Amino acid sequence: MTSNSFAYNEHSGGGEATELGQEATSTISPSGAFGLFSSDLKKNEDLKQMLESNKDSAKLDAMKRIVGMIAKGKNASELFPAVVKNVASKNIEIKKLVYVYLVRYAEEQQDLALLSISTFQRALKDPNQLIRASALRVLSSIRVPIIVPIMMLAIKEASADLSPYVRKNAAHAIQKLYSLDPEQKEMLIEVIEKLLKDKSTLVAGSVVMAFEEVCPDRIDLIHKNYRKLCNLLVDVEEWGQVVIIHMLTRYARTQFVSPWKEDDGLEDHEKNFYESDEEKTDRKKRTYAMDPDHRLLIRNTKPLLQSRNAAVVMAVAQLYWHIAPKSEAGIISKSLVRLLRSNREVQYIVLQNIATMSIQRKGMFEPYLKSFYVRSTDPTMIKTLKLEILTNLANEANISTLLREFQTYVKSQDKQFAAATIQTIGRCATNILEVTDTCLNGLVCLLSNKDEIVVAESVVVIKKLLQMQPAQHGEIIKHMAKLLDSITVPVARASILWLIGENCERVPKIAPDVLRKMAKSFTTEDDLVKLQILNLGAKLYLTNSKQTKLLTQYILNLGKYDQNYDIRDRTRFIRQLIVPNEKSGALSKYAKKIFLAQKPAPVLESPFKDRDHFQLGTLSHILNTKANGYLELSDWPEVAPDPSVRNVEVIELAKERTPSGKAKKENPPKKFYSESEEEEDSSDSSSDSESESGSESGEQDEEGDSSGDSSEDSSSGSGSGSGSESAVNKRTAKRSSKTKEKGDSDDEEKENEKSETSESSSAESSSIEDSSSESESGSESESKSRKVTKEKEKNTKQDRNPVTKGVSLLDLDDFNPVPTPVVRPTTALSPSLIADLEGLNLSTSSSVISVSTPVFVPGKTHMLLHRMSGKGLAAHYLFSRQPCIFGSKMVSVQITLNNTTDRKIENIHIGEKKLPIGMEMHVFNPIESLEPEGSITVSVGIDFCDSTQTASFQLCTKDDCFSVNIQPPVGELLLPVTMSEKDFKKEQACLSALHLLSKPR
Repeated sequence: MTSNSFAYNEHSGGGEATELGQEATSTISPSGAFGLFSSDLKKNEDLKQMLESNKDSAKLDAMKRIVGMIAKGKNASELFPAVVKNVASKNIEIKKLVYVYLVRYAEEQQDLALLSISTFQRALKDPNQLIRASALRVLSSIRVPIIVPIMMLAIKEASADLSPYVRKNAAHAIQKLYSLDPEQKEMLIEVIEKLLKDKSTLVAGSVVMAFEEVCPDRIDLIHKNYRKLCNLLVDVEEWGQVVIIHMLTRYARTQFVSPWKEDDGLEDHEKNFYESDEEKTDRKKRTYAMDPDHRLLIRNTKPLLQSRNAAVVMAVAQLYWHIAPKSEAGIISKSLVRLLRSNREVQYIVLQNIATMSIQRKGMFEPYLKSFYVRSTDPTMIKTLKLEILTNLANEANISTLLREFQTYVKSQDKQFAAATIQTIGRCATNILEVTDTCLNGLVCLLSNKDEIVVAESVVVIKKLLQMQPAQHGEIIKHMAKLLDSITVPVARASILWLIGENCERVPKIAPDVLRKMAKSFTTEDDLVKLQILNLGAKLYLTNSKQTKLLTQYILNLGKYDQNYDIRDRTRFIRQLIVPNEKSGALSKYAKKIFLAQKPAPVLESPFKDRDHFQLGTLSHILNTKANGYLELSDWPEVAPDPSVRNVEVIELAKERTPSGKAKKENPPKKFYSESEEEEDSSDSSSDSESESGSESGEQDEEGDSSGDSSEDSSSGSGSGSGSESAVNKRTAKRSSKTKEKGDSDDEEKENEKSETSESSSAESSSIEDSSSESESGSESESKSRKVTKEKEKNTKQDRNPVTKGVSLLDLDDFNPVPTPVVRPTTALSPSLIADLEGLNLSTSSSVISVSTPVFVPGKTHMLLHRMSGKGLAAHYLFSRQPCIFGSKMVSVQITLNNTTDRKIENIHIGEKKLPIGMEMHVFNPIESLEPEGSITVSVGIDFCDSTQTASFQLCTKDDCFSVNIQPPVGELLLPVTMSEKDFKKEQACLSALHLLSKPR
């Protein structure tokens, strides 16, 4: 047994927290328990003696070492008798470790575990909640039918326990008992129904898992708890969130009508001109309106798209895909693309689901096309899936970019990936007719590749493409016939022979010669190639019998005695069909029509096309076959079931009579957070959101949208939901936005708060309601005064610290703390120019102001010419902030030229200049040629005349000219100088009346 199997048994049904194991093993050091143990029998004897000792310290040390053995995957089953004796120990730490051990080995040592069953039953009444839960876990791990009644009784008692942790373990035990004795189903359903009403977030995930295992078809149990589960969803642990979301997805498909009718509703308006009033009225009634409970589920799961758990994000994505309107499903694409930064296992699952989605709705993932480009570090399985997605997203607009990307992939050292790329090119050629010829020519060029696998795959794809328009490509068929001497891959050779046979009338001179060559090597060929040689001989016998009659008979004789029975059967069939004799049947008359019939062109489809009937994110979807335990999604109902079944009856405790006989006045339901707290949270969230990075701010924007949606929808759907739902929804959006901003310490505080809240009993809830109703009036007035005071303080702060948003002198990227090295101009400064710069004075005073080197040079480059616009020539420019060698008034600009093509670019120079009046430009010397994938940096000088006007000019090559522009930020027009503080103040004083010089226009 490994440690993984131990963890699985410990967490029966999912991610159950192992508090006992965590507390017990927290003090185990590597040099202690883990380091001292060995598998020697003497060591086991020492452990047995320590367990039988009278000292608790020795027993505790022995148990730590034993649990350490289990964690390392070693077998400790022979210590079971010695360990089980200590199950009644009074030391709480020893008892915890004993229960951890028993949970692991109780199923294997059932007879010995039964001896201590009375101890387990007593432990169910222990005051410590961890002991009670552990005893229930051990009891449910003893898989003996004789103790089923005891287990059933223990589960019923534990389901009513005051501790939510014990109730959670009761839900886990339900699944174990059901697998042991399915006849207990009805009694277990009663317990599940009781636990579904539990308001603790700790219990929710576990009981829904038990519901899915025991009675997934009992949807009626969910009706009353539907809204509660939707509102608690954000506070449940991650494993529970996944389970609940999948269950609610199935529930929504049975209780709500299809939201996709909203997208098809436009077709309903295209009615006949002559339409009666009754038909118009019926059409208005059929207009789709989303159920408020349907909207509640979609709204409350949206914040979970920001979860750090990939399984939760994937669960929400499949929920949106299966039950949300098509117009709203697009928000899941960004979250799924974010998951591609995870490990390769997560990437594989996510890409499988994206591949299925991209077939039906391409627009969802088109903005993230570059996220699916293949990286050199990706494993082959990831590369293949990315290729599949790129093929699904290909269209007339982006096919040119994708084909350039595919050209690089074909050169990959991963031959399996290169072959898959060639198949992808073939699919693009069949799907987009505009590039069919381009793809075909590219594949023909690959036939001269040195790699045999690439050539073979190209032949197979070309064969499929030629079937679409065979009459136009006779030259390609001739070229492929010559490759038979060099290609050895059986599939490729068979494809060439099939092509020649199908087009034997178009190449009458080549086909007989190919048959002659194949007859020589018939006995050494692969079985697949032999079958195609027989087919080629039969077709030539029917079309050119004079030249190939004897040759075909020779091949048929060879096939008659072949070792493979398929070839022998095919030989007999062909001989009887094409060679006329007395025994020939009626089919021989139609031999030519049979062999030379027009074959339909193959349809190259995605292998993910037929997977859409499986629920996304399931094992069945990954395997493309129905797995054991898979629950199918039902079709949308034509008419929605009665929504009133989800209404919860309000217990009339609020209408208690006063001693005087009059009914108490009902108070409106109080919100979970007061108005002042909401105001503080909103101000905190706004200040925090401004300090976050770019990527996190984008995610906060999405959460802001979700909170906005919740406020709108809560007002519209108040008919079915209670007033407390809107408050809970606000809390949901608020907590989800805080989760991203808090650190690990905040997470711990939240867990502590959650456990404290969940441990509160139901008996205390009534007193809390009474106290809250009494203090409501005071809190409302207090919150209003706080709100007014906070607004005044906010206005005062804004007056003191005004924030003006204007155009900065330099780009924001100039303040990047990590500078990038800049290529300095290769030409040296002349001594005279250096002397002039050093003696430069910015004022007429006697102060000394010297030109200095820039403290920081930005690494940011600006796009001058895109490679698509420049037909492979790309250009970027950078302000070097160095004195320009071409003139003292000029700004030095460095231009980097890149050749992204596979050919030389010659005579790169600056052509016609369209500069404003007074602006000057010193160009670089023409570049004779730029090698493929090469780059070069040149310097130019531009006198912008102290303005931010755009310098427009043409960047030319030997064949083309491209118009480009350079516009400088204000800060790049300034010269860095150094001066003393005294000199600075003098210069500043000279500018005191500068505003008087400006005249209004």
